[in-house]
Amino acid sequence: MGWFYGFKLHLVVNHHGEIVAAKVTTGNVHDTQPIRELAEGLTDKLYGDKGYLSKDLEADLLDKGVSLITTVRKNMKAKAISLWDRAMLSRRYIIETINDQLKNISYIEHSRHRSMNSFMLNLLAGLVAYCLKENKPSFNLTDVELNSMVIA
Repeated sequence: MGWFYGFKLHLVVNHHGEIVAAKVTTGNVHDTQPIRELAEGLTDKLYGDKGYLSKDLEADLLDKGVSLITTVRKNMKAKAISLWDRAMLSRRYIIETINDQLKNISYIEHSRHRSMNSFMLNLLAGLVAYCLKENKPSFNLTDVELNSMVIA
């Protein structure tokens, strides 16, 4: 084909497994770059993996009213987080399940696109197909847990 286009799909997902925000970046963009835009309109807490660690990003989001909760790397000092936040970080496998379903059920991972339009159409069709699914991976939160999340 003569060209290669690597991309990253960044997702913000709520506790029902629904996609709240999505952004596509080139493969060489650092993970912290699209988060400021993805977090627009969000409130309270945003859970992420170690790729989203950044003091500047955390400060910017805190100014907007969003707390960025991540785990720490092995060479970093442990930071104190609440039991609820630790429990929510341990449930990050749900986003990995969503990524897996987007790749393998909605077929957004495809390497033979002949044009950028074909790539974007395939990606959008996969995202729409996922959004229309009835059984999405989600947290099984009781009303008491959901209320404690709102209070905390």
